[in-house]
Amino acid sequence: MSDCVFCKILAGDIPSHKLYEDEHTYVFLDAFPGTKGHTLIIPKKHYEDLFDIPNDQMTYLVQVSQKVAKALREVLNFDGINFFQNTGTAAGQTVFHIHFHLFPRWSGDNALGGWSATTPDKDYFEGLKKQLIKML
Repeated sequence: MSDCVFCKILAGDIPSHKLYEDEHTYVFLDAFPGTKGHTLIIPKKHYEDLFDIPNDQMTYLVQVSQKVAKALREVLNFDGINFFQNTGTAAGQTVFHIHFHLFPRWSGDNALGGWSATTPDKDYFEGLKKQLIKML
């Protein structure tokens, strides 16, 4: 896609700090990292989001992500790692080419902040569970 920043990186039109590449994936350091070692894993073929990518490609991206996470752990000796994918603007997706984030964490860094947990009642869980089981 001509307006996709990740497709432009893949085409060589925008530079990146490539860490790994194979037939299906491209891995590079985030240009605007939230933590040291913040890494992105993308498919070479353009898929917009979680709902667009075929299952086999999603599985492969996860496998590559694990390989890269292990290398990051060896090099950075972090305390933990966030592994996430944002789908949709409301979820924080800003580049509409599916990608995974590997976000190394150190104790006390508060790099992602947090959310306020709620305590829904039993009816919430039972109603939602029934609807989802029916769909699955």
